[in-house]
Amino acid sequence: MNTLKQYLITDPHFYSSDIKVFEEKLNHVLKNNRVDIACFRDKSSSNIKELATLFIDTCRKHGIENIFINQKLDLAQSLNYDGIHLTSNQFNKIQEAKEAGLKTIISCHTFEEIKKAMKLEANMVTYSPIFFTPNKGEPKGIEKLFEATDKFAIDIIALGGIISDIQVKEIERTKAKGFASIRYFI
Repeated sequence: MNTLKQYLITDPHFYSSDIKVFEEKLNHVLKNNRVDIACFRDKSSSNIKELATLFIDTCRKHGIENIFINQKLDLAQSLNYDGIHLTSNQFNKIQEAKEAGLKTIISCHTFEEIKKAMKLEANMVTYSPIFFTPNKGEPKGIEKLFEATDKFAIDIIALGGIISDIQVKEIERTKAKGFASIRYFI
């Protein structure tokens, strides 16, 4: 059976923008879950740099070896992150990120986007949404994930609506490299 990489993604809705609350919640999650990859994702807080600094420091204290930041190339470089998780609107940033020595993950929602990510030599892709998640459109479903992981020679991480061990077991049946989630780890 496939041992999936577990990819934690934060969101201020669940972790807070308050520095103390954020630190408490992050420590709790990292202490109580196996996390192979962690990504700081925050599109709304006014103190993003402070939170991003705390995030990388906390992850390092917990021995996380792959620490990513979502879409902010400048912070990834200045704070010495391991990599960047780019959005599906940032294909043009893959080369720049790689030149900066960052590992790259890019969000893909179609097979065409996965092909493009491969051509641009991204390290990994997320493919989403696999299961229902609010405001993310029609779920791809596990069969499309099977198809994607059979068809493409790039590490694919399942993303979207993954909140239970039952869903993780379904993903384990595919050739996915891992699964990413916000809510699963809370």
